[in-house]
Amino acid sequence: MAKLLGLDKVCNFFSIIKANGGFLNSLRVLYRIDELKKGTLIGEDKYGNKYYENNAYFFGTNRWVIYSEKVGMDYDGSQVPAEWFGWLHYKTDLPPHKDPSRPKYKWMLDHQENLSGTNQAYMPYSTTKPKIIPWKPPQ
Repeated sequence: MAKLLGLDKVCNFFSIIKANGGFLNSLRVLYRIDELKKGTLIGEDKYGNKYYENNAYFFGTNRWVIYSEKVGMDYDGSQVPAEWFGWLHYKTDLPPHKDPSRPKYKWMLDHQENLSGTNQAYMPYSTTKPKIIPWKPPQ
């Protein structure tokens, strides 16, 4: 009877509010990431990103990341390390901390986010002569 009246949806709504830390914190989460979800915490990377899963959602939306609080609203997909990228995109079902076959070598570099559009972006130095030389008016 409760399902006919839609009370299960109301109960689900309040459980999502409770899982996100109450009404005010849910509003803050909704403002920051544009949706409210409830799921189990699978793991956290060394940058503070938290990874969740809830198989009650459709495939493709049942795994998600909540970016670290220290980046605020300035987050993007390049802040997810490669090992967690593979888990988020269903390349593996094992999270990185439970995968025994994950390679760890000394020569492997640490993850770095894409810095394009910032003052730390990579700008190559060119030694080739430009094909188009700008016109300079006579003085």
